[in-house]
Amino acid sequence: METLIMYVLTHSPLQTIRHKLESIEIHSYRMAQFLCKLIPASCPFEREIKLGDRTLVHIPPLCKLNPLYDQLVELRFKSLVYLADKCD
Repeated sequence: METLIMYVLTHSPLQTIRHKLESIEIHSYRMAQFLCKLIPASCPFEREIKLGDRTLVHIPPLCKLNPLYDQLVELRFKSLVYLADKCD
């Protein structure tokens, strides 16, 4: 039973997608630039709803709920590093 659970945890569809995202290497300027434009630098869902100077509601960043968030941030970071190192 334990081996079945371990197999399911290590071979889930999300785990496969995570592994593919982590294995992407950046080799071109256009790809790095495209990924930097595609993946936002900060969570686009975080908001503060204000009335005058008072904050009525703060909506926290929801990106952490995305199961692929860490891999996407890592991919954006790889792209930024490529652009900084190779394209001075």
